[in-house]
Amino acid sequence: MPIKKPIVVVGSINMDLVAMAERIPAIGETVIGTDFQIHPGGKGANQAVAVARLGYPVHMIGKLGSDAFAAQLRSHLESAGVNLAGIGECAGPSGVAVILVSSKGENSIVVAPGANAKVSPKDIIDNLNLIREAGMVLTQLEIPLDTVEYLSSVCARENVPLVLDPAPASKLSQKVLEQVEWFTPNESEAAFYGSENGTHSGSATPVDVAEILLSMGCKGVVLKMGSKGSYLASQKGLRESIPAFEVKAVDTTAAGDAFNGAFAVGLMLGKSSRESAVFAAGVASVSVTRAGAQPSMPTMAEAVAFMNSYSANRS
Repeated sequence: MPIKKPIVVVGSINMDLVAMAERIPAIGETVIGTDFQIHPGGKGANQAVAVARLGYPVHMIGKLGSDAFAAQLRSHLESAGVNLAGIGECAGPSGVAVILVSSKGENSIVVAPGANAKVSPKDIIDNLNLIREAGMVLTQLEIPLDTVEYLSSVCARENVPLVLDPAPASKLSQKVLEQVEWFTPNESEAAFYGSENGTHSGSATPVDVAEILLSMGCKGVVLKMGSKGSYLASQKGLRESIPAFEVKAVDTTAAGDAFNGAFAVGLMLGKSSRESAVFAAGVASVSVTRAGAQPSMPTMAEAVAFMNSYSANRS
């Protein structure tokens, strides 16, 4: 059996403070919550755990602070199976996310970056061997943009495919977009980049949005649309709609991270981009039926069982 090249995730590590209520309050409004939980999170850590839970080797490059959350976050990543050799430490707080979740599973999130804001190009340089040996690199925008830009140039130079989850949406140079193998926005993020390009994409179809993003230089696009599924497009002519699995959502937090981690695993296991997106949709669907970010990530056995059961019930 050939040796699996690991996936490397460069990104944020947060502690999620999750308050649940019947609905998300409007500005200036106070509502009574129904529950409160603390979970490990951060888009980078979520994606790393998603990969690890699926049984695929994964390394993470990121930073933790010197607070009480740091030890808890490190312990959880380690117990999930994430290799922590690339995670550094710095003085000050670790990243924190305050998350509000409604009874319908909708969420609203405020992120305080903490140590994530100190992930620098030097961290990429210090862990260059990890990137050189990777089969694929995943990153997001909860770390500084100059670090993402440097990472994209390193991946291009080393010929390592880069998957960029542009969340939270921030302006990116055309050079970065051209160096990304797969650009994976959700609908609101895709609308942001469409408007950045001078195009009103708010009412555009997924096909139109994907074409806009391809015209900006992206090699491949995965438009994540939640319960409406996903849409794949590439410079090589791929155009594919992937339907969603119908499930009752409990908490949609980190569904996109579950999708990205699983999509990367699918590609690394030799699946086609379409097969990988279907697999990713199944993994994300399992995740939304559970509370929390990292705790919601399924194992490979759970994901396969869900997809087999879903298909059997509709045959």
